[in-house]
Amino acid sequence: MKKLSVALLAAGLVLVNGNALAQQAAGAAMPAPVDRAKILVAPGVFGNFSTYKLRPDYYRMSAAERKGAAAEVLAVVDKHKNNVIVDAYLTRGFEAQSDYFLRVHSYDMAATQAFLVDFRATRFGMYSDVTENLVGMTKALNYITKDKSPDLNAGLTAATYAGDAPRYAFMIPVKKNADWWNLTDAQRLKEMEVHTLPTLGNLVNVKRKLYHSTGLDDTDFITYFETADLGAFNSLMLALAKVPENKYHVRWGSPTVMGTIQTFENVVKTLSMGN
Repeated sequence: MKKLSVALLAAGLVLVNGNALAQQAAGAAMPAPVDRAKILVAPGVFGNFSTYKLRPDYYRMSAAERKGAAAEVLAVVDKHKNNVIVDAYLTRGFEAQSDYFLRVHSYDMAATQAFLVDFRATRFGMYSDVTENLVGMTKALNYITKDKSPDLNAGLTAATYAGDAPRYAFMIPVKKNADWWNLTDAQRLKEMEVHTLPTLGNLVNVKRKLYHSTGLDDTDFITYFETADLGAFNSLMLALAKVPENKYHVRWGSPTVMGTIQTFENVVKTLSMGN
């Protein structure tokens, strides 16, 4: 058995846990990667948003070393593909405090942590300073549901994204004050109905996703948007700025992070070309 194990390891098989070697030797199927389509719409999913600034001394590495950094990052993504999905965005040129940001989804925050630990151990990750990190989770609708607000719910359902493939992403944290949380459910429902109505016309050009952060982070919500039409996004933000619910905000943005939607490989390669 010892000789068999040595032979298998020499053949390039990696021992992940006590049973993995036996499964591979027997030809058993390994776990499938996380289903992207499912995890992005399911409730109870954790989202981790982190922004990074590359240190200037990253560019003191040779061009060959920086080129190799992309391969290291892709290997880490592949290693964790059964437990997390990772989206990357280039922010350099848009943001002063970051060069890129990552959005990591998982069904278990420990899986997200394991990925981020391995990522920070790559050469690219070692030279990246975290400038912001936010954690949230997805939930079913709290207010604009079929039962509580059927007309608006129907409007939200009908407002399907119909624009060009999104090129830009935005991450905007929101924190409410104590007055908000001390409203009754009926009062919060009324506020959210007023909040939702003026936004419906812009949702055909802007995708949106909400993460709940209370108790998980120092904010209450993380709002995430994708669009190909920055004018439509601006109109959506203006509509939201005018609703009375804003009086309950103690944080809206700070930071507001804008990035272009790219593959992780492209982000690393772009930032590794030069300073």
